[in-house]
Amino acid sequence: MSYDKVKQANQLMIGKKQTIKAITQGRAQEVVVATDADQQLVDQIISLCRSRGVAVLYVDSMKRLGQACGIEVKAATAAIVKD
Repeated sequence: MSYDKVKQANQLMIGKKQTIKAITQGRAQEVVVATDADQQLVDQIISLCRSRGVAVLYVDSMKRLGQACGIEVKAATAAIVKD
């Protein structure tokens, strides 16, 4: 499950701005997107991932994604970045 991948990741960039930064810098291996996030945000991240050849994983809850990232707030996106 994608939550487990997030928990086991050595390095994460969490949130919209950090995820976009990881993708544009070529550091993102995979991007995790919560399907209950704002659709416009989700579409923007997915489009960017497709144009850069970055795999997108989906999870169902921003709250659970935030928990998996080790933060106390919701997270719409997270990038698993290269070491």
